Amino acid sequence: MRILFLVQGEGRGHLTQALSFAQLVETAGHEVVGALVGVTQNRPAPAFFSEQFPAPITPLPSPGLVYHTQTNALQPSRTALNALRHFRLYHQSMRQIRDAIESLKPDLVVNFYELLGGLTYGFYRPRVPMICIAHQYLAFHPRFQFPAGQPIDRALFKLTSLLTAWGARELLALSFDQQPDVSKRRLRVVPPLLRREAIERNPTTGDFFLAYTTHPGLVAQLVKAHQRHPDLPMRCFHSGTQAAEERIDATLTYHAINGQRFLDAMQSCRAVVTTAGFESVCEAFYLGKPVLMIPQPNHFEQACNALDGQRAGVGVPSDTFDLSRLLDFIPRYDPAVSERFRAWYGQGYYLFLAAINRAVDSKEKPGRRSGALTTAANLR
Repeated sequence: MRILFLVQGEGRGHLTQALSFAQLVETAGHEVVGALVGVTQNRPAPAFFSEQFPAPITPLPSPGLVYHTQTNALQPSRTALNALRHFRLYHQSMRQIRDAIESLKPDLVVNFYELLGGLTYGFYRPRVPMICIAHQYLAFHPRFQFPAGQPIDRALFKLTSLLTAWGARELLALSFDQQPDVSKRRLRVVPPLLRREAIERNPTTGDFFLAYTTHPGLVAQLVKAHQRHPDLPMRCFHSGTQAAEERIDATLTYHAINGQRFLDAMQSCRAVVTTAGFESVCEAFYLGKPVLMIPQPNHFEQACNALDGQRAGVGVPSDTFDLSRLLDFIPRYDPAVSERFRAWYGQGYYLFLAAINRAVDSKEKPGRRSGALTTAANLR
């Protein structure tokens, strides 16, 4: 089977999932023919992705999230305005996606939450079946818990997810744990797609807390938290330092952001403090590390992740760098939930292969809309 990838290139999450999925399908004997990666400001695909992906990569201009330069808070209105301002450019990207499907002749398109992929299928209706993979699709599950209030953020989040999946044969919702499928919405719950470098590690338990943030404000909060707990060893990976190791005092060390060194530290830490990005929380969960999840300001999706992670037993959410919450949680952390997560992850290979076979074997007419996901009820 020939498979073409569409990948949202903002951040590491969807790119990492695409790399893992490429390894999975090639292990099963399928061929990955290429990836169209949505990027902002004409940037190339990140080096870690281009160096590891097994097929040609084409970067495409695509809408990206806009954050406040000082607070790092997500700005939804500026994000929407920026997308409208560059609509003609993004329309060209949609035509490029359509042309790539026609020229490469894949048997299947797999979309990792790239908005322009869904819009291409909505407007141009390619005949090649498409499936969509992202943890965001869990928002369409009736059991999913949203943060209290914020009805506008909730509706926009679901609308965006809906548009990325326009025309999809099936939605694969990455989840912390096993939940029932929702057949009327063509929604299937599947395990996360994790980096091979993470799942091949044997975790140990050290005495230090590991922190990761790209949010400058959280570094200041970290220093205050460190001053309240000066005897607690901490290692912090953040964008404010370029040094591989910068010792601040006897118990606090800064590190430049580096994926490999971060995994090395996660393997042996006592607990993890991070933003509520899905992949980093899943990696900590797989390695049995309790997590303090701090959503970025105004980032509704990360607020959802933190709440869902708390439900699954991963850790506790917090609006600030509050180490006392994590210290209170650690004695209550149940290692059995990590074991169940690892077992759930182990089912992924067969569930994903079954999904791509269903999509290709489907007798549904091309262009038909995706069941209940196209109704207004999904925005409630």
